[in-house]
Parts: sequence; structure tokens; C-alpha cells
Amino acid sequence: EKQVFQLRAHMYQARSLFAADSSGLSDPFARVFFITQSQCTEVLNETLCPTWDQLLVFDNVELYGEAHEMRDDPPIIVIEIYDQDTVGKADFMGRTFAKPVVKMSDEQYCPPRFPPQLEYYQIYRGNSTAGDLLAAFELLQIGPGGKSDLPPIDGPTDIDRGPILPVPLGIRPVLSKYRVERVNLAQVDRPRVDIECAGKGVQSALIQNYKKNPNFSTLVKWFEVVSDLPENELLHPPLNIRVVDCRAFGRYTLVGSHAVSSLRKFIYRPPDKMAQHWNMTG
Repeated sequence: EKQVFQLRAHMYQARSLFAADSSGLSDPFARVFFITQSQCTEVLNETLCPTWDQLLVFDNVELYGEAHEMRDDPPIIVIEIYDQDTVGKADFMGRTFAKPVVKMSDEQYCPPRFPPQLEYYQIYRGNSTAGDLLAAFELLQIGPGGKSDLPPIDGPTDIDRGPILPVPLGIRPVLSKYRVERVNLAQVDRPRVDIECAGKGVQSALIQNYKKNPNFSTLVKWFEVVSDLPENELLHPPLNIRVVDCRAFGRYTLVGSHAVSSLRKFIYRPPDKMAQHWNMTG
């Protein structure tokens, strides 16, 4: 029997990706393959932790087989990560696989199976790990009533992104604002330290001569993370640190890089003012 479905690929974020460029960063995008169709996320420049926050919708996906087989054992989704080059074709960075959560037309779209929850999928480059993808996939059968019977896509909307659909409410994480500060980093010869998190970053002051004065002239810098971060600390993007050696004529060489996979021990939460008041008056 022929069954017709709609696939929704909720591509939220990736972390700790392979550094494909000489700068120690990449310009990543994801391509999702399902049956005979494929779609791509947008390209995000100079990051190893892209937050695409993008919903890809595959309409009129035709599958053949018994309905219960489709529900219990749906086809595999292939996701490949690429680095977009300004010249030439994109460079392959890694691949992962996923199975969608399937909803037949006679089933209710309700917990515990729906809406699907974001999961981490291990990305592989050959036999080596090459980061993680945070995403969710659902395969919805289109019944006799057509696509009008499918569950609605529940915002948010962002007119600045044009036709790009963000990950819907109920699937996207609960977000809160955080700030990243750089404090007393280690020094190298004529260094500059670049710190990036969730697509936003800050550069340290340049140490002109490490042998004479190995200290940074500015000990604390901060930047607002470009987007809100999930309240669930396990879903936080990593903090990427790069040390570059600045040379004449604006040239620089990558000295080394490091990814802080968990920000938990660095998070500062201001004390509750009401709790402070009661502690003082009590």
C-alpha cells in the first residue's frame, strides 16, 4: 500500500564540529536526506557550534508498505554536515543517522510521543567522532483530509529570516540570557585570544611583547551571547577558545584551540533579591 507522509526535521544546533578552515573555524550547513528528497539549512559563518534553529518540511513523501510497519520501523534519515567554501564545492565534515517518530493519521498528536523532543546525534567523520547534532524528527501521515488535518506549526515567526521556519514552540528549548566573560587567560608569544559561543565572540587585547610583559592589558571582557541559551544546561553550546599569533601586515597563525563542552561550572546566577530581603529582616 502507498502511504503519504510529511517529514518535519527540526534542526536546532550542532556542537564541537570539525574545523575545516585554516582559521580553526568552519562555515557549516546541514543537508538532510530522506527517501528521494533532500533539503539544506542555511550556512552560518565562522563557528564550530552553529545554532540553525530551522525547521525543514518535506511534503508528499510516498512510502510503500503496511501502516504498522511504517510506524514501528520507518526509513532512516541521513544528515550530513558540510563546510561552505567561497570557491569550489562544499567540504564534507561528518554524517549521522536518525529515525523519525511516526504519527499515523488515526493517532492523536499528544504526549508522551508528541511533540518530539530534541536529541543529540553523534556525528562521524570516517571512524572518528566529529561533533554532535541536536535535532528532532517526526513523520506525519497525511490522511483523507489532506495536509489540513496535520498538527499546526506553532511559531515563533521571524520576519528577518524570510522563508526560513524556526523550530516550533514545544520542541525548541526554554531559553534564558547569559553573558560570557574572559578572565586572566594564559599567555603565549604575541598572542590574541578569540572566544566564541553560539555564533558570537570577543577578542582579547594583543600582547605586544610576551618576553617584556606577558600580561593582557585588559583582564576582563564580556559579550552578550547572540541568542538566548536553553535553561537546560545540558543543551548549552560549547565555548570555543582559539589562540592566534599576530604577525606583520595583518597576518595571524592559529596556535591552538580548545572547546569547553560544559559551561555549568562557570555559570553565575545572581542571588534572589527577595530571598536576600527576607534573610536580612528575618
